[in-house]
Amino acid sequence: MLCRPIFSRGVTTLRSSTGLRLFSSTTQRLEPDLSYQVFKPEKDEITRDPIIFLHGLFGSKQNNRSISRALARDLKCEIFTVDLRNHGHSFHAEEHNYSVMAEDVVKFMQQLKLKKAALIGHSMGAKAAMTVALETPSLVSALVPVDNAPLNAPLKSDFGKYVRGMQQVEAAKVTKQSDADKILQEYEESLPIRQFLLTNLIRSPDDQTMKFRVPLSVLGESLADMADFPYREADASAKTYDGPTLFVRGTKSRYVTDEAIPVIKAFFPRAQIADVEAGHWLISENPEPFRLAVVKFFKELS
Repeated sequence: MLCRPIFSRGVTTLRSSTGLRLFSSTTQRLEPDLSYQVFKPEKDEITRDPIIFLHGLFGSKQNNRSISRALARDLKCEIFTVDLRNHGHSFHAEEHNYSVMAEDVVKFMQQLKLKKAALIGHSMGAKAAMTVALETPSLVSALVPVDNAPLNAPLKSDFGKYVRGMQQVEAAKVTKQSDADKILQEYEESLPIRQFLLTNLIRSPDDQTMKFRVPLSVLGESLADMADFPYREADASAKTYDGPTLFVRGTKSRYVTDEAIPVIKAFFPRAQIADVEAGHWLISENPEPFRLAVVKFFKELS
């Protein structure tokens, strides 16, 4: 049998000509593409298509570990949490928009020989997942966009301000995370949001100062693309995803308003709407209602 090694945090596994051997909760990197982590149900009891989980802007696959473990257990399927381009341990590139991110996800599926998968995406990841579903509907068995809509709409969080604050941290050449946090306090009052941004902080091996893993200049320049969506409502006659779809929105968030529902239905005719008592970061703010809504949705498909 022909095999070639894949390296995973010091552990070597083997990929054969018949497929990829995956271990529960292991981080793997397929050069030069997307870094990912896979979670399996107990006893490898797999009963449905895998789910690919896509994070939001400034996030990473680490954000969704807890919920992915729970969903793998509840739904008896593999959950792949992915670092999208310019995030986490995945590659950096000058181009950062939903079309290229969708291409990355499709290529990821091809590399892992996933013939079909369900997609869950939060915020930026939600629009990336929607783009995959509209571009390649035959690859997507179900779709769960979380707190974002298929609209060209201004970003409703202070992402531009966050970029400026993170750039100020790098310019100050701090050596401690606490000093980085003091600088970010001038740009964001919320401690949970600052802690979220600081998950990207790493120590430079060159001078031991703290820097951000994400390419701030690229992401800063792409904010207009992150507010955009590749298609307009007029395109819905030619671009639709007719598969099962659940939009989960935060009741305290402004990203998915009632006014957006007709556009959602135009692109995704089978879309259901579930509300979770939370803001934009609803998966971390109120994970249990989110888990219950997602589990109910997938189990009803069975």
